Amino acid sequence: MPPEITDLNNDLNLGSLHLVGVDELRKRSGWFIGLGIALVVLGMLALGSSVIFTLASMVFIGWLLVAAGILQTAHAVLAKRWGGFFVDLLMGVLNIVVGLMVAAHPAAVAAALTLLIAVFLIVGGIFRIALALAIRFQHVFWLVLHGIINVALGVMILQEWPVSGLWVIGLFIGIDMVFNGWTLIMLGMAAKKLPAA
Repeated sequence: MPPEITDLNNDLNLGSLHLVGVDELRKRSGWFIGLGIALVVLGMLALGSSVIFTLASMVFIGWLLVAAGILQTAHAVLAKRWGGFFVDLLMGVLNIVVGLMVAAHPAAVAAALTLLIAVFLIVGGIFRIALALAIRFQHVFWLVLHGIINVALGVMILQEWPVSGLWVIGLFIGIDMVFNGWTLIMLGMAAKKLPAA
């Protein structure tokens, strides 16, 4: 190993690189816990009123598309001499139109996205099961179980479709918020116990 790299390794003490930022994490542990609690509360609200959260998320996505379309159209107009003017303009207008459609019809968009989620879950689950059966390796049970759960979730969503389109996305958002919140709470509580560097 060249002497420069050896010196760098000694200077950095590479064995303790995982401790970078530990002091900051320990000092801000209360913020992690507070944010985690807020996310758990919001997640529980989303689980309790998943239809409202589904529709609200679709409207939010629609207006984000509109904002992106306006910016892209403005960029196309301001830089109209470059070769990609028409593509930029077309994409900007398309984003505006699609965004307005999504914001105006959130239930229909949610139903379409839910159908895609169901198909994705079923196809992904079948792929995982086939992979687990084709390639034998240790702990293959977990991959098969993951595939079975994905297929079961996809079929359950499809059985209730299009009504499931009103609650599935909000339910997924709520579950994600709750788990993210608990992760931050646990991280903050663990950070409080860290020794000072």
